[in-house]
Amino acid sequence: MDRNVYYYQYYTPHGTVSIMPEPEGRWKVMFGDENLGSYHSPEAAADDVSGGHTFSPSNGVDLGQLGIPDDLGDWDKKLFAKISRLRPS
Repeated sequence: MDRNVYYYQYYTPHGTVSIMPEPEGRWKVMFGDENLGSYHSPEAAADDVSGGHTFSPSNGVDLGQLGIPDDLGDWDKKLFAKISRLRPS
């Protein structure tokens, strides 16, 4: 049985924000190459991103001022990995 794992991206004039899966079921917020925090769900991460409640990027951009939506339906959903589980023979 296969399982798809997804990540989310939102493009802004200042850079791309990504919500990426981590081990143990957590999700991290990335702004470019910077990790801005770890969350229990992608929805919680999107909510903090839209409100500007993540760690601050080193370039000083306030993510809360960029109009990033908290609804993941407004983000681009992309395939991160396809996991195949081997069945016993």
